[in-house]
Order: sequence, then C-alpha cells, then structure tokens
Amino acid sequence: MTRPEAPAAASTPASSPTWMPPEQYAETVPKATCFACSYFTDEDDRPLQLHSVYSPAHPWQLVGGTMDAGERPWETAVRECREETGLPLSGPSRLLAAVYGLPGAQWPYSTIGLVFDGGRLTPAQIRGITLNPQEHDEVRVLSLARWKALMPPRDFARLSAVAEARRTGEAAYFGAWDWGNE
Repeated sequence: MTRPEAPAAASTPASSPTWMPPEQYAETVPKATCFACSYFTDEDDRPLQLHSVYSPAHPWQLVGGTMDAGERPWETAVRECREETGLPLSGPSRLLAAVYGLPGAQWPYSTIGLVFDGGRLTPAQIRGITLNPQEHDEVRVLSLARWKALMPPRDFARLSAVAEARRTGEAAYFGAWDWGNE
C-alpha cells in the first residue's frame, strides 16, 4: 500500500487523496505484531512441539515467538530457537508458511507470522533440548493424528498446513489466526 500523494492540480475533486506526513499516514494503517517460528520434526517426519506454561488456549506450540524491535523474521526464529530449546538454528531459511490473524477483543493488533523449516532432528538432538521453564515445560514428538487430540482445532489446522507445506515444498498461507476465534 502506498501513501496518498498530493492532488495533481487545484481542479482535482475534494475527494481525491491528499498528501500526509509519514507519521500522520502511519496512524491510518492497520498495526500488527509479528512472530517467527521453526517447524521441526524427528527423522520420521513427526512434528515437534513445546508445551506452554503460560497459554492454556494454545497449549502446544512451535518453537518461536514475537519479533523484537529491529529484528528480521529469520533472526527472530534463530533467537527464539536458542532461547526456547538451546538448539542452534542454521540456514538456509526456507519459508514454509505465512500466518495472518485479524485483531479482536483479546488483542488490538493484527498478527503476522512466518514459519521456517527447522529441519529434521536426530533422537540425540531431541534429547538434548533444554527448555526455558518460564515458557515451556515439555517437548513432544508425535504423529499428526496424535497431535490432533491434544490441540484446539485451529492450532491443529495450522500445524497440518505447515506439515503439508514441508511435504510438498509449496509454502502455505494460513489466514485464520484471528484474535477472538479462541
């Protein structure tokens, strides 16, 4: 979306866009928080997720979190992976999915997220995960069928879309992460 520019001539109708200073224009566009995460599986392509200690509405989560100011999405995924699991995340940063949610009663901003392919982990790597107890208290690797019973439907739909993107090599768009659809 581009910023409205000044009318071309004085005879332009009053309803035409007018130029606004960038700060003023920025107040007219939607605001969003951004997150980045990584999708890991074991060697049998079973998804790995972390159990949240702070979010009963979303008990099982991918490795990741909210972007810090000045951080790019891949940098967020790398930082969050290190903080939440102790694992290093190396590139290339293959994108699996884009996630979008509208604002709602529970959060006043849109949510935009990117899910990167973290790769396949060996049993030793999975055993070596060190959880941050302020965020997560358990790591599990399960088949999609077993995850379905443990997750809210929308969370499972997102996990399934990401798994399908990994399988097909075609990035997914998951546009139903709205606040208020809890």
